[in-house]
Amino acid sequence: MSQTVDRALSILPLLAEGPADLGQVADRLGVHKSTALRLLRTLHEHGLVYRQSDQRYRLGARLFALAQEAVENLDVREIAHPHLVRLNEQCGHTVHLAVHEENEVLYIDKVESRYPVRMYSRIGKPVAITVAAVAKLLLADLPEAERRAVAERLDYPMYTARSTPDAPAFLKELAAVREQGWATDLGGHEESINCVAAPVRGADGRVAAAMSVSAPNVVVTAEELLALLPLVRRTADAIGREYSGKAPTPHDPKE
Repeated sequence: MSQTVDRALSILPLLAEGPADLGQVADRLGVHKSTALRLLRTLHEHGLVYRQSDQRYRLGARLFALAQEAVENLDVREIAHPHLVRLNEQCGHTVHLAVHEENEVLYIDKVESRYPVRMYSRIGKPVAITVAAVAKLLLADLPEAERRAVAERLDYPMYTARSTPDAPAFLKELAAVREQGWATDLGGHEESINCVAAPVRGADGRVAAAMSVSAPNVVVTAEELLALLPLVRRTADAIGREYSGKAPTPHDPKE
């Protein structure tokens, strides 16, 4: 039975390359045409493959529907949380996870700092979108026209002297973030708080979420926090691999 399942599943990546006839499927599997036909018929009955009028087979619509449903039901927070906890244990600072939903960037997870100075951010609360590092990453990933439209409709409160002052400055910063693949908030929202962030990418390469490490400058300087950027990026990449269903890489205990 396991061999039958293995053979049936081997048909799917073959058809992902393009339509194939019965002989091509049988040759790829190394089986008789009658065996290949039984497998194809079973997959066809479940909507996973479709027989065209030219007698070739292609992937069925049901497969795409299942894939879309699976993607929609993926919980990036559930996947990310153990990674956020591990990062917090390594660096000791506050770790956030955020997503872009309905014109807002929201925190969906947080692991508190081990230090007595705490941040007032809360899960479910929108971030300061024009200055937050996670927001910059999420908005920088938007197509250019959409990015520009968002920037032009935002207000630009001057939380501190380092806050982003207007749409042109914001668009320039988003372009830099898009190019470098990471973002910072160095006193832009609160004078005493610095933050570095990295993107969590989905299977399509788009930014599905953003994670960050934040700390007050009475605990670490901005330069010391920036030194954690490689660790933050490795953590974000690990979350992205798991979220995308890609094979994990061995965890390095030194990270």
